[in-house]
Amino acid sequence: MFAAEIFLHRFLLSSAVRTLNPDEADWFFTPVYTTCDLTNNGLPLPFDSPRMMRSAIQYIANKWSYWNRTEGADHFFIVPHDFGACFHYKEEKAIERGILPILQRATLVQTFGQSYHVCMKKGSIVIPPYAPTARILAHLIPPSTPRSIFAYFRGLFYDVGNDPEGGYYARGARASIWENFKNNALFDLSSEHPATYYEDMQRAIFCLCPLGWAPWSPRLVEAVVFGCIPVIIADDIVLPFADVIPWKEIGVFVAEHDVPNLDAILTSLSAVEILKKQRALADVSIKQAMLFPHPSLPNDAFHQILNGLARKLPHDPNIYLKDGIRILNWTAGPRGDMQPWKQQ
Repeated sequence: MFAAEIFLHRFLLSSAVRTLNPDEADWFFTPVYTTCDLTNNGLPLPFDSPRMMRSAIQYIANKWSYWNRTEGADHFFIVPHDFGACFHYKEEKAIERGILPILQRATLVQTFGQSYHVCMKKGSIVIPPYAPTARILAHLIPPSTPRSIFAYFRGLFYDVGNDPEGGYYARGARASIWENFKNNALFDLSSEHPATYYEDMQRAIFCLCPLGWAPWSPRLVEAVVFGCIPVIIADDIVLPFADVIPWKEIGVFVAEHDVPNLDAILTSLSAVEILKKQRALADVSIKQAMLFPHPSLPNDAFHQILNGLARKLPHDPNIYLKDGIRILNWTAGPRGDMQPWKQQ
């Protein structure tokens, strides 16, 4: 789910919008692959990402003239970490760190989206997390299959290792779901991830999409693709491609403090309202916008990113700096971030 940068890079290598002449380019893309720095159990290790990013930018700034003429204002970077370019998986640590200072002028393409948040820079493009298209489509069942599950969720309710009490992880929302509805027959809840997970979502009317460490998760992609009405529990979330996906028409938004009333909220929706949302979810173009297929298809997530970049053009002439003028502070940030990154 952190792999969007890799697949966008592959897409751009063979895309008709790519030019090998930098003087023709509207945008510059530098793949850094910060999410490929992994822990022993295969999770992205964000703590060295600032060093990786700084080293990459220093390299392109020293080798070519294009970064220096705008200090990155015509560059974009993919930062699919939990809290984007704040490079931490815990919110309080991400807020404390803030967005990497040398990325302040660049456009960030990120899975993290939350209004009024330190880690959400104005002008960022919010994208869905990567989900394996071929694997998802291989699990499709006949659309006529009855939706016999009212509300469905599989995933952590408590992160015992990092937050055993459950009050910090997911801001307590997942713990509240479990404690309030674990014995409610309308809710199919478990921390187990069955082999029939994808099929089960296609048998459900509502799929719960609560925040975890960050507001976003692959469940949102899976729910949309499988026609399961996403129940979005993440205050102030900024959803991907909101200009083309009618989120209010296809989803249900529940405030985090209203989780104890989740059963009443969902059962209050009439059959007509539910059917209307299901019909909206059946729109193939909405499903396509959430996926990164190979090969790419018109209006898929790759093209939505390109559309987002195109809408920022033409660049303001004021982004171009006079010779010798520098705006960014290369010495800002924690001392550890100043060390060159060397792969172990």
